[in-house]
Amino acid sequence: MTNDLSWMLEDIVSNVPKARHAVLLSADGLPRGATDGMSEKDVRTISAAMAGMQALSRATSHFAGPGEDRQWNQTIIEFSHGWIFLIGAGQGAYLAAAAAPDVDMQQISFRMHRLVARLGNNLTSPPRVNAEAVAERSDRAGGQLGGRRGTGVPIADLDEAVGEVRGARHAVLLGADGLPRGATTGMSQDLADTISAAMTGIHAYSRATSQFAGVHEHARWRQTVIEFQHGWIFLISAGQRAFLAAAADHDADIEEFTTRLHQVVPRLSAHLSPQGAVSSK
Repeated sequence: MTNDLSWMLEDIVSNVPKARHAVLLSADGLPRGATDGMSEKDVRTISAAMAGMQALSRATSHFAGPGEDRQWNQTIIEFSHGWIFLIGAGQGAYLAAAAAPDVDMQQISFRMHRLVARLGNNLTSPPRVNAEAVAERSDRAGGQLGGRRGTGVPIADLDEAVGEVRGARHAVLLGADGLPRGATTGMSQDLADTISAAMTGIHAYSRATSQFAGVHEHARWRQTVIEFQHGWIFLISAGQRAFLAAAADHDADIEEFTTRLHQVVPRLSAHLSPQGAVSSK
């Protein structure tokens, strides 16, 4: 671990009330520094999970919609006991921070971005895993909305939730096995299959970071939010180990959209039986 970078990370936990930890990592999951109070094993685990998280996050950019600038901005994970924030820190480097549920989100975001500016090019390193190539392959595999039309099981409740919010694009319901159970009308089978696979991985990485947000006996994952330059992606629990993934334009009212998504979740249970699974063939 690079100790001369670790001391710089203390700026976050020292100056942001309720901030708990910060870790600097390379794109291939190697730790570059961490705040005091974390074991080397925990730092390695978090670094590996965050590297996988950012690679999958960037690979889902096509789900958030078309656009020339589909730059990944950040990934935020919410637990019942805290938050985790992940942002870029230059070419091939990333900064992750954890905080209590009542942290001032604007303040910790400001401190994280200021730290990245202070660190500058000193922390950059060429990644051995090319995340841009991962995203490009996902674009080709995921297909555009003009691919095979319809998932076979359009869900009227999802159509309603998406239709009620300006800028909302589409949503897909995932079963416990990671397969799509249905989606908004017009979403291609290819896109539903690809996003379902990516979201299953993102959920697994999210759960793996729970202790980074803090140790709590009844810790519960709530949602993972991915922000791009052109849009947003939301992954929330839909009960019975199922998940709901949804996307919206960047200028959409995300508070209204997430409220609508949580309201529709109780009405989705009828679509989660195994026989309702959508074939990926």
